[in-house]
Amino acid sequence: MTPQIFLRDYWQKKPLLVRNALPGFNGLLTKDELMELACCEDAQSRLVVQKNGKWRLKHGPLSSYELAKLPKKQWTLLVQDVNHFLPSARDLLTRFRFIPHARLDDLMVSYAPKGGGIGPHFDSYDVFLLQGLGSRRWQISAQKDDQFVADAPLRILQDFRPEQEWVLEAGDMLYLPPQYAHNGIAEEDCMTYSIGFRAPSHHELITQFLVYLQDNFETEGWYSDPNLSWQSHPSRISAAMQRQTRSILKKIKWDYKDVENFLGIYLSEPKSHIFFEQPEEPLSSRLFLQQVMNNGVRLDLKSRLLSGDGKFFMNGEVYNVGMDAYKLLLNLADNHEIIPVSRIDEEAGKVLYQWYVSGYLESNNGE
Repeated sequence: MTPQIFLRDYWQKKPLLVRNALPGFNGLLTKDELMELACCEDAQSRLVVQKNGKWRLKHGPLSSYELAKLPKKQWTLLVQDVNHFLPSARDLLTRFRFIPHARLDDLMVSYAPKGGGIGPHFDSYDVFLLQGLGSRRWQISAQKDDQFVADAPLRILQDFRPEQEWVLEAGDMLYLPPQYAHNGIAEEDCMTYSIGFRAPSHHELITQFLVYLQDNFETEGWYSDPNLSWQSHPSRISAAMQRQTRSILKKIKWDYKDVENFLGIYLSEPKSHIFFEQPEEPLSSRLFLQQVMNNGVRLDLKSRLLSGDGKFFMNGEVYNVGMDAYKLLLNLADNHEIIPVSRIDEEAGKVLYQWYVSGYLESNNGE
């Protein structure tokens, strides 16, 4: 199946089961390595335990002690943004480049012993569920009933009615569009790799765009009322005040450039828990660019780089560049790396060096 056929017939329309989607795939890390990551302060992790019909949720960082004391069954460990820690996870995400980078959220990895799961639920985003270690039974439903279990720490469907189900083995993959009810239950010790795509709500987009306008929109003038009339009820907001305020608010205007800049900044902005490590002893600009020409350069695993019309958005910041610089940096934005080159445009070199000293890039030789 070509990406074009998938996008036309399945994307945000209906589920798709792909047997042996990645032949030979058994995962990218072990159970112990995932547990170690869940104890890291830089990682976002969750532990879901079901006991006696009740659900318990704990957010990380977790401790090795509590992980060692877990029961033999009916629990799940989930770690977000694994692509921020493993180059192999970023490599896995490159297989999904038929979806624009602006839509990609992260790679989440979950581990569960036999019987483990997080209950039937809806997701508001598209997801590819790729099976690694072991096997998992997936049940899905197109139901609209979204009543949730009362007092549960997760949004677990109260009346889940599965319409289809399959057992996924290593390398199998299930695509689910948004708002498609699903329930995954481990048939044995298993790990699932969830490639999730960002889908902000209309409310979130509007409120964040208003924040963008607040920071980037300026207008002159002050509210004034030289012809103020006496009113018998001083507490009343007058019609004249409302008219003038409506007139002032009509000054709020934006165009396609504002929308492009907003989306670039908003969609490349790092999550609040993400920090970048600047090189302690950065190379000089000349030595760094010589390394780039000899070895190439790649994005730091946590960096998000999007492109616009003659500009780039790196981790929430805007960079306007000329055509020569744009061509080189577009390769970095599309492929997350630049292979060795014989020449680097002066403007592109300045931008690359700025990103390097900010901790957004690393040389392909690991420095």
